[in-house]
Amino acid sequence: MFKKTTLKNGLRIITVPQKGAGAVTVLVLVGTGSKYEAKETAGISHFLEHMFFKGTKKRPDKLEIAETLDKIGGMYNAFTGEDCTGYFAKVAAGQFDLALDWVSDIYLKSILPGKEINREKGVIIEEMNMIYDNPMFHVMLLWSKLLYGDQPAGWDILGTKESIIAMDRQKLLNYMKSQYTASNTVVCVAGNIKSNQAINKVKKSFSSIDSAEPSKKPKVIERQTGPECLIFEKQTDQTHLCLGVRTYNIFHPQRYAQDILGVILGGMMSSRLFMEVREKLGLAYYISTSVDINEDTGFLLTRAGVDNKKAEKAVSVILKEYKKISSEKVPEAELKKAKEYVKGKMALGLESSDALASFYGLQELLEKEALTPKEIYDKIDQVSSQDVLKVARDIFQPKKMNLALIGPFDNKKTFEKILKL
Repeated sequence: MFKKTTLKNGLRIITVPQKGAGAVTVLVLVGTGSKYEAKETAGISHFLEHMFFKGTKKRPDKLEIAETLDKIGGMYNAFTGEDCTGYFAKVAAGQFDLALDWVSDIYLKSILPGKEINREKGVIIEEMNMIYDNPMFHVMLLWSKLLYGDQPAGWDILGTKESIIAMDRQKLLNYMKSQYTASNTVVCVAGNIKSNQAINKVKKSFSSIDSAEPSKKPKVIERQTGPECLIFEKQTDQTHLCLGVRTYNIFHPQRYAQDILGVILGGMMSSRLFMEVREKLGLAYYISTSVDINEDTGFLLTRAGVDNKKAEKAVSVILKEYKKISSEKVPEAELKKAKEYVKGKMALGLESSDALASFYGLQELLEKEALTPKEIYDKIDQVSSQDVLKVARDIFQPKKMNLALIGPFDNKKTFEKILKL
């Protein structure tokens, strides 16, 4: 069982003992990401994440930052999302103290060297170029732009080349001071630990954290009165598409029915869309449906790569499956398969300490409480065929459809007509 401890300054500590494990993971999460940014500083959350690996007062050289854990075979990395940023180290159980010291050091004591900031601008711009050159990744940026437009939720997490070039040390320092505070931070330790000992060590390591109140993010504006389509014309060998709808956020009572709906449609190899689009019609190599939920937004999305000449047919087939699942109940056997798939995947995914840290830490950060796997399994088991049908009827309406597409097309009227059916 996990344990939650909240300090007087608001810092939350989650400990997840894992008897017999050979590893320990220290994960630090901060409740800020691209949705918290201004246009002139777009990409600052991600830029700052990169800069935390460039030097601290204790380890002033980026080589020393890397070698500290390389010397013991540790795993370490960081990530930036729309609502959170995370830093972690996973090490052999006997190296817990070093991992905690390393993570707290980069989180609290990074010095953000000016010369490294200028050098990192080129690195991030090349990261952008890599994504823009890969239509499988690029189409997801178009999807966000289509749904949310010119507001933080619709911007690229990496920012723009203009905002990155204009980034400077003072902007980074100001952002770090405003967001990297005690009440906005969750420290999660999972693996071969004793909770009370780990909590005391985390308290000591994070004793210098700022206790100021963090800045809030702007409210996401969502408006849609009819089907919408966004095409990026490019001479590609295949068309890459995202087709789906806005759905519920992380707090909605039907979030688990929504998850099951996504799995039935395209979340596994025996799902409806995989069998129809790939196995029966041979239209795509990759096709999948996923559900993405956050504090204030959510969507269900089907992604596929298809022959340019068969793009219209692929869109029509996907829409046909959307319509079918909106008009008739899912058979009990298919519903049970989807539930067991979700529970089984979760059980397998939570075997490692880093997965456990993310599982509990992200729940606490985004939802302010964490459920155990058993509690989530129970909620999944309560989903009925009627629940799935109700969600499908609510979200799969022509006026709510969205299609983002990359391929050799200069006119979106054909696709817009398909979406209206």
